[in-house]
Amino acid sequence: MTYAYARVSARDQNLARQLEAFAEMNIDRKHIFCDKKSGKDFDRTNYLRLVRKLRPGDLLVVKSIDRLGRNYQMIIDEWSRITKTIRADILVLDMPLLDTRSTPCSLVGKFIADLVLQILSFVAENERENIRARQAEGIAAAKKKGVRFGRPPKTYSRKFFDIVFAYENKQITLRDALNITGMSQSNFYYHMKKCRASGT
Repeated sequence: MTYAYARVSARDQNLARQLEAFAEMNIDRKHIFCDKKSGKDFDRTNYLRLVRKLRPGDLLVVKSIDRLGRNYQMIIDEWSRITKTIRADILVLDMPLLDTRSTPCSLVGKFIADLVLQILSFVAENERENIRARQAEGIAAAKKKGVRFGRPPKTYSRKFFDIVFAYENKQITLRDALNITGMSQSNFYYHMKKCRASGT
C-alpha cells in the first residue's frame, strides 16, 4: 500500500503543492494524511494515525524531507523506526536519493538513503552551529560599537516626576497620584522607584 504525508506549520498555510505532487503519483486521497502543525516533534494527530497503518512493504511518500520534521536527529530516529522496525519504505519526491525501495538496478537503495540522510543531518547541524556563531559574533561586534540590546530604558515625563515629587513631599495623597496617573498602586510604586533610579 502507498501512503503519503503532507504538513504545513500554520493553519493559514496551503497544502496544495504537496497534494498535487501526490495526485501526480495517483495516490488515493484516502491514503493521504495531512497535518497543520509545527515540525518540532512527531506528536501530530494525523501523522501518528498514518504510522499506525504502515505495514512491512508499504511505501510512505513525502514531498520533501522537512515535511517530516525540522529536527534532523529526530527525523533519523523516525526514519530508522519506519524502515527497520516497521519495515516500510520511504520516498522523498524532492530528493530521489532518499528512496529506500530496492530496485533491480540498485540493491543498495536503503543504504544510500540512510547515508544521504546522515549527510543532510550533519550539514543541517553544522549550519545551525554556523548561524549561532555568526549571531554571537554579530552581537559582540555591535556591543563594541555601543549598540544596546533589550528594551530601551524608560524615560519619565516632567509631569510624572512632579507627581512623584508632590507625593513624596506629602503635597498630594496616594489616591490623588493614582487618579492623576491612572496607575494601580503597585504600578505607581514600581515606576516611582524607577523614576528615582533614573534620576529623571
